[in-house]
Amino acid sequence: MTEKRIFISAGDPSGDNAGGLLLSAIKKRGSATFFGLGGKRMLNQGQEQLTDSSRLAVMGFWEVLKHYGFFRQLFFKCLEEIKNRRPSCVVLIDYPGFNLRLAKEVKKLGIPVIYYISPQVWAWGHKRVAEIKKNVDKMIVILPFEKEFYKSNGVESDFVGHYLLEDIPAGYISSPIPANGHVAILPGSRPQEIKQLLPPMLKAVGRFNREYGTKGVIAGVRGVFDYDSVLSRFENSSIDIEYNNPRKVIFESSLVLTKSGTATLETAIIGRPMVVAYKTSSLTYFIAKTLIKLDKIALANLVLSKKVVPELIQNEANSNNLYNELKKLRDNKDAIVEIKRELDRVPDLLGGTGASERAADIILQFVN
Repeated sequence: MTEKRIFISAGDPSGDNAGGLLLSAIKKRGSATFFGLGGKRMLNQGQEQLTDSSRLAVMGFWEVLKHYGFFRQLFFKCLEEIKNRRPSCVVLIDYPGFNLRLAKEVKKLGIPVIYYISPQVWAWGHKRVAEIKKNVDKMIVILPFEKEFYKSNGVESDFVGHYLLEDIPAGYISSPIPANGHVAILPGSRPQEIKQLLPPMLKAVGRFNREYGTKGVIAGVRGVFDYDSVLSRFENSSIDIEYNNPRKVIFESSLVLTKSGTATLETAIIGRPMVVAYKTSSLTYFIAKTLIKLDKIALANLVLSKKVVPELIQNEANSNNLYNELKKLRDNKDAIVEIKRELDRVPDLLGGTGASERAADIILQFVN
């Protein structure tokens, strides 16, 4: 292909993972240059970043509002760069609060808009589907139920499978549960979610470790949060930190205590029983509760179409409940066997490997 100039916008660590794999797949197919928003993985693939990625990973209504000035300025900077450089296409990766607004303005410029990794419109109601139908030229989805959701709402989409299946080491996928594994603690990658979830998780796992003689390992992100300052407030001799290798922390575990989101899919793909926790600011939760239409929030449960692993939301996500759910799993071997059997179905349900290659082909065929 002749050289393409592509703008790609990914605003959080999961999007950066997917974006890095996508950039690599596009580059294999010919000459291309990239500019936009992303993190270290996209930077390492040669994308010119228009801002520091550490400022992008903000979640929650109130939290975004506090950073409104920055995001407004960044929005107009991106739009101006797109106007001036006239890329072959704009590829948007999740991050709907920013990217759907950008899609609306880019559409007016006559530049193709491709959305890779759908916003969770199936959770937030259907209002945003109309925006997507109007402003997005090509929708590429990574969860199996999304294709049918969009079809039922009059939007054609391509299901390519999930990028995690090419990002997680093959030997980890659906692997046996270690007999004496630790309890993995996954409080998230953003400072605000770690601040909310890490204290009750540490208290629960510390109590669990004292009862069962186990160890806990925090999947930490270096440079994002001061884990030691929180850990020092708890009995911590049974809890360690391993930085920047969450998949290894999950793989070597027997049980996982994780925040909701992509981490639940990583845990399901590796095949570890888990307890899922979600906690945010009171205002964000109040607004979300009025909008979200689902009876399940964990992506692992959504892919399996039933509540296979327990979910604790907001006030329920306290140390006592987290401990009790871990204890229920530990004490019920039959439940562990059944959960493991269900989780081992997830890789096939997600479409197998090759999502980034398929997405790259669709994008390049579209712009050609």
